[in-house]
Amino acid sequence: MAAPVLRSLGSLLCLWALGLPVPPAGPGAAARGLDVASYRERVRAMFYHAYEHYLESAFPYDELRPLTCDGQDTWGSFSLTLIDALDTLLILGNVSEFQRVVGVLQEGVDFDIDVNASVFETNIRVVGGLLSAHLLSKKAGVEVEVGWPCSGPLLRMAEEAARKLLPAFQTPTGMPYGTVNLLHGVNPGETPVTCTAGIGTFIVEFATLSHLTGDPVFEDVARKALKALWKNRSDIGLVGNHIDVITAKWVAQDAGIGAGVDSYFEYLVKGAILLQDEELMSMFLEYNKAIKNYTKFDDWYLWVQMYKGTVSMPVFQSLEAYWPGLQSLIGDVDNAMRTFLNYYTVWKQFGGLPEFYNIPQGYTVDKREGYPLRPELIESAMYLYRATRDPTLLELGRDAVESIEKISKVDCGFATIKDLRDHRLDNRMESFFLAETIKYLYLLFDPDNFIHNDGSDFDVVITPYGECILNAGGYVFNTEAHPIDPAALHCCRKRKEEQWEVEDLMREFYSLKKPKKFTLKRTSNHGEGKGAKDPEDASSEKGGEKRNSKKSSHSLLSCPSQSFNSKLAVLGQVFLDNT
Repeated sequence: MAAPVLRSLGSLLCLWALGLPVPPAGPGAAARGLDVASYRERVRAMFYHAYEHYLESAFPYDELRPLTCDGQDTWGSFSLTLIDALDTLLILGNVSEFQRVVGVLQEGVDFDIDVNASVFETNIRVVGGLLSAHLLSKKAGVEVEVGWPCSGPLLRMAEEAARKLLPAFQTPTGMPYGTVNLLHGVNPGETPVTCTAGIGTFIVEFATLSHLTGDPVFEDVARKALKALWKNRSDIGLVGNHIDVITAKWVAQDAGIGAGVDSYFEYLVKGAILLQDEELMSMFLEYNKAIKNYTKFDDWYLWVQMYKGTVSMPVFQSLEAYWPGLQSLIGDVDNAMRTFLNYYTVWKQFGGLPEFYNIPQGYTVDKREGYPLRPELIESAMYLYRATRDPTLLELGRDAVESIEKISKVDCGFATIKDLRDHRLDNRMESFFLAETIKYLYLLFDPDNFIHNDGSDFDVVITPYGECILNAGGYVFNTEAHPIDPAALHCCRKRKEEQWEVEDLMREFYSLKKPKKFTLKRTSNHGEGKGAKDPEDASSEKGGEKRNSKKSSHSLLSCPSQSFNSKLAVLGQVFLDNT
């Protein structure tokens, strides 16, 4: 069953999610009086209002505190907002700032720090953001080095960050701890309880890293973690919310599509698309059957007990709003639209999505009334609009712009909404506001963006193994909205040591056989690869110590232990009452 679905994924992804022509829908946005270009420019202005105040008031901290006009470190002291916003700059067309930030990050970001970091968040935000920016560098006019996209400073940074996470995967089950100290590794006293999403959300970034660097360890650990979750699903085909990574015992047995589980399902689909992997898609389709059988009620998705299928919480969480977009990627557009419209009614009720919404009561849940400017409903609108051209989806974008500007905008940026009932604000602007919310809004209103490329435009890169096509579309967004070019995974087929041996042989061959003026270009001249160099120019730069600079061993020493409840609070999880 998986094979025909998988074969259609490429066309589904390009036709619906990424901008190829689709059959015409009903009346367009113009018929409803929505000025798409005007809203696109308003989104652009929102980005710069937030971004410039981050630079002025918060950099080099991770995040902006918009009410006090200062900054704070939240996920590890990486200048996280800058990394998260980097590919958004290019999507908005700002190549000069993209180039400047690349230089700033190379000079200023250090992963050899005594910081306890979330393995999940560091992967999706830092590793994902650096990989995406690396693969978009040529399009942004950055002078790429010889061997790109199989080498480059941003790729080396992504690899270094990912290697800091590898000690977390050294468990009997292959499922990772939730936290790792970037300098010392995992504390022997670290809690072994990790949420399901914190285990199953690595294959997109880690497989990309393995394909680009030639080191299989990243993809291997990501696959092992995915298979461990699959092996430990319940007899009725569901997974719970938190599991012990040492014993594989479920600690929180609530099953659903939202917080603590969400991006596990997302990465089965996106991993299948990225890698053309039938096994991953087969896993998701089996989960999808169980989800429909046990959790779906009138196009809502509830939380149920993973072994019995009985309803445990009749709530909708804002994080679940990614689901219609995911459904669109497997071609289930009708069901996706019905669920989306349910979620949209909640947005209209409050001007945003509360973290929890009690479906039978039709109102917020106590202490979960906030809206931290999450992107998930806008993300689904972007995907579904590519699939259907239904103007209702643009209306959600309009409502989001109007609402966020009205109730969240302050002098120093955009503030988290602490309570949607009275619009009280909280002193935080999470990095995903620039990485995801703004990006998906902009792409919803920008049908001609390069992200929506239909394959008619592309770049040719000459590698030691032949031609490689890049930037032809079909981008796969990680769960932090960092686009990965799947074509790049086919550019670097051999291990790095073998790659450089081939390059050295080719360099020697051409120096002997060709006229002196001959140069072996690594990138095509489409007006963007101005940094392409001849192999001879890079021989000293690439020939020696930089190739072998990675450490061969990693410490597994200590970091301060956190209690289970403290861990959940740090990671933003919500199932304390049930654990």
